[in-house]
Amino acid sequence: MTTPTILMVPGLRDHVAEHWQTLLEAKLPKARSVPPLEHDKLSRDARVAALDDALAAIDGPVILVAHSAGVMITAHWAKTHRRPIHGALLATPADLESPMPAGYPTMDTLREHGWLPIPCAKLPFPSIVASSTNDPLCSAPRAAAMAHDWGSLLIELGSVGHLNPAAGYGPWPTAETLIDSLL
Repeated sequence: MTTPTILMVPGLRDHVAEHWQTLLEAKLPKARSVPPLEHDKLSRDARVAALDDALAAIDGPVILVAHSAGVMITAHWAKTHRRPIHGALLATPADLESPMPAGYPTMDTLREHGWLPIPCAKLPFPSIVASSTNDPLCSAPRAAAMAHDWGSLLIELGSVGHLNPAAGYGPWPTAETLIDSLL
């Protein structure tokens, strides 16, 4: 079997130099990332189209590695696209159906840009939801409910916040272990 390409699906803050996804992409030999948007940065449709375009540029199997709203981009993409995906690591999903902390888009803004409701159908590929017990953007029970709806294996990471630089994460070696389990 051909080794899958790892495609990073960042959240709404796009690419952050010290983020584990950015560091992992630089480390892995067959890794790419969905490019940042220049326009319509809050548009769910634009984000889904960017994911689809990135996938169209890849021959062979793909493992998606999504974080935060990137998980929602992946779930929305899976509703309407049928390209085979080898598997997906869905790390600390953002619960866009609950009010977000200050500095994040409001529920009305998210609704206006097509993010709501969060898809709840089973994903057409194997997936792992890696959740945090103290994520300010998604409660552990809500992450577990998403994992159940999507037919994903739930891996509880413990107290890792939102698994981003603000929570103290640059490198996240567990990502490689979880990606390997999808192989």
